[in-house]
Amino acid sequence: MIGLLDGVVFDVSSDQIILTVNGVGYDILASAQTLTDIQVLIGQPLKVWIYSHVREDAFQLFGFLTKPEKEFFMQLLKVNGVGPKMALSIMSGARVSQIQDWIENSDAKALSSLPKVGKKTAEQIILSLQGKLVRIEAKLKAPKISETHRQISSALVNLGFKNQNVDQFVATLGMTVTIEEGVREGLKRLSNQF
Repeated sequence: MIGLLDGVVFDVSSDQIILTVNGVGYDILASAQTLTDIQVLIGQPLKVWIYSHVREDAFQLFGFLTKPEKEFFMQLLKVNGVGPKMALSIMSGARVSQIQDWIENSDAKALSSLPKVGKKTAEQIILSLQGKLVRIEAKLKAPKISETHRQISSALVNLGFKNQNVDQFVATLGMTVTIEEGVREGLKRLSNQF
């Protein structure tokens, strides 16, 4: 099975990305949150954690930017009645850390506000996963960034771009980039998302 793909973002659509790896384009289904994060990275290198789903009539790849997101997706699959597409839909409704908070706090009402989740499914998710989650915040460590990267990030945020888009962009910059080069490239790339 495919566990990770390391390639270049070729295209991003409403429900999937195409990642080219050694000349082959892979269709990867992803959550709305992930697609938003990747939108600014077209033409950029990217590593995507993969869950491979094989059925008689289909072979589908589901992609995640971090290993904890993939692990949460796989935990959702253990819930009775939740398949891969539904799990992805759930993860599209809110940030993973928020969904995990709702599960731990037995907030069935908040969970049932997620796409394709009714009251019974929300209760089933809580029953199956409460107390068993590997919390996403515990696994994620902020990447070390240089003072130059920090200043580029600050400048782009001050120009009105969203923090998460700026963070994704700054993570793609080389260590030798100057502040001027980074801001100029950021303006060019981040302006294309509007």
